[in-house]
Amino acid sequence: MANTNNPLRTVNVTRYVTPLREGGSMPAIAEADDGFLYVLKFRGAGQGHKALISEIIGGEIARILGLKVPELVLANLDEAFGRTEPDEEIQDLLKASVGLNLALHYLSGAITYDPTVTKIEQLLASQIVWLDCLLTNMDRTPRNTNMLFWHKELWLIDHGASLYFHHSWQNWEEQAKRPFMLVKDHVLLPQAEFLTEVDESFKTILTPSLIQDVLNIIPDEWLNEDIFKSSQAQREAYALFLNTRIANSAIFVKEAQNAKEAII
Repeated sequence: MANTNNPLRTVNVTRYVTPLREGGSMPAIAEADDGFLYVLKFRGAGQGHKALISEIIGGEIARILGLKVPELVLANLDEAFGRTEPDEEIQDLLKASVGLNLALHYLSGAITYDPTVTKIEQLLASQIVWLDCLLTNMDRTPRNTNMLFWHKELWLIDHGASLYFHHSWQNWEEQAKRPFMLVKDHVLLPQAEFLTEVDESFKTILTPSLIQDVLNIIPDEWLNEDIFKSSQAQREAYALFLNTRIANSAIFVKEAQNAKEAII
């Protein structure tokens, strides 16, 4: 059952500030009625609500594990919001995104993590690699690190490309036990010296109860796959996928260790 007392705050978008065109889904910086700026992720963008689901699951699991993630909020977009937008592409996106969207607190002044400039401490690198193997997050590469330095701390952003199995749900039970082959491209893999130790620690933290708490955050209206009888059935499928993956984490840890050894 979805959590009627959702731990994520809900805000109303009041001002579209500027698009972030480097993202394929064209997120934007927007202001909300609480006076803060957010990076707004639109339900009407290319991957739709599936990317928003991945953002919630990835971001909130990372937070449980003690990693830094900007605050996530649910963001309401009013039907009248985009009527005065002169850019036709943006106007179409706003019209397609009326209703509940997702936003991340905007980290003003943050600097993109550059692996050629800064080396991450080995334990932290191992924690992030483990997380991304769990989530099958393909989008933490040298080309696009999706990490920011803000107030001298490393923050993780953009988990929308995670859990790519849910774009088709084909053989998803089997995929839960597969290694994450794309870990070979992970920007932090060379520094991930403590994967075994992190695995032992993180497996004990991520209990089925905590996974369920994360999944209960997802709004029912985003859980509308035709192959499931209800939003709750889809939520249960996510739970089974994640809990199975955690229980079999030795598989993706071994793949990561092998990929690390293969780095010349």
